[in-house]
Amino acid sequence: QLQLVESGGGLVQPGGSLRLSCAASGFTLDRYAIGWFRQAPGKEREGVSCISRWGSTTNYADSVKGRFTISRDNAKNTVYLQMNNLKLEDTAIYYCAAKELCVSPRTVTSWGQGTQVTVSS
Repeated sequence: QLQLVESGGGLVQPGGSLRLSCAASGFTLDRYAIGWFRQAPGKEREGVSCISRWGSTTNYADSVKGRFTISRDNAKNTVYLQMNNLKLEDTAIYYCAAKELCVSPRTVTSWGQGTQVTVSS
């Protein structure tokens, strides 16, 4: 089963930064678009950002535009999410998943454990 492993979360103060990583295990990441998702306590999982196979296209949720940057290094089989100017409402578990295309409704990887991001003063 295709799976991705998230890392890089932590506790940060409002206005701080974190960089999340999403690494593939057992398959080549450059076959897929990769999306970042998050789930806050008591809320449904939501899409945060997505990057196309070769990185030519990216998209972001309105809530993170101008603060988050998605990128990928296919040579390292890794996708990143640089998060700047973090806000309290960014607190959530962050997950990544592979998709055929960013617009595809389904993911081709199972959900991993995610990485916890906590923004608190």
